[in-house]
Amino acid sequence: MRNRFPALSLSSYGAGWPANRRIAIVAVVVTVLLTIAAAVAWLSGSGNAHRDPTAAGPAAAHSPSSSEAPGPRPEAASGSGSVAKPPQISEPVAYAQAAARMLWSYDTRDTSRDQQLAGMRAWMTAETKYADWASVSGQVPDPVLWSRMADQDQRATAHVTEGHYPGAFKQALAEDPSAITEAYIYVVTVNGTQQIAWKKGGGGAEERAVTLAVQCRPGHDCTLAAIAPSVTQ
Repeated sequence: MRNRFPALSLSSYGAGWPANRRIAIVAVVVTVLLTIAAAVAWLSGSGNAHRDPTAAGPAAAHSPSSSEAPGPRPEAASGSGSVAKPPQISEPVAYAQAAARMLWSYDTRDTSRDQQLAGMRAWMTAETKYADWASVSGQVPDPVLWSRMADQDQRATAHVTEGHYPGAFKQALAEDPSAITEAYIYVVTVNGTQQIAWKKGGGGAEERAVTLAVQCRPGHDCTLAAIAPSVTQ
């Protein structure tokens, strides 16, 4: 039998946006997006698993800390291993592209699971009213599976091809431009590819797509608020 080590991608570990956090533009847009997404199949679980040349393993589970609020954003430093630092960008699409690249990249050879989570947390908005940390931290496999991935030196790099506002979001903004001024949350879909590798020359590439909620208040750098439960183009 073959062992399947899932990549840290965005389609099988994510949690939905809680209803009590859907306020301002999120309240309008997410409802529309989820209605559209209901007609679109979730990205298959097999699309997030990558083969090692030996045996079969379990699927990943949510992180035990996935329900915790994000709290203050820590600085991404040596404590976050190889996870990229959040950029100082005030444009939603550019920030979402950088966030997707970060979420699709990892290296178990020099980054522990705790470091991965710390690095991801640094990208989150400090406004807990809008932050859905569960949808982000839920991307990381449980400690046992992370350890198995590390045993295989599994790592991934990402290439982003484009990012855009979904049609439903643009329509909602056109109908009520002032609605976004409550939370300044923008919905952005990002497409790209992920290159995965492990020891003994194993590897492969897959297309990736994710819909993110990005907060970009005027005069401030953007931050990540949430990952949508499914992708909307």
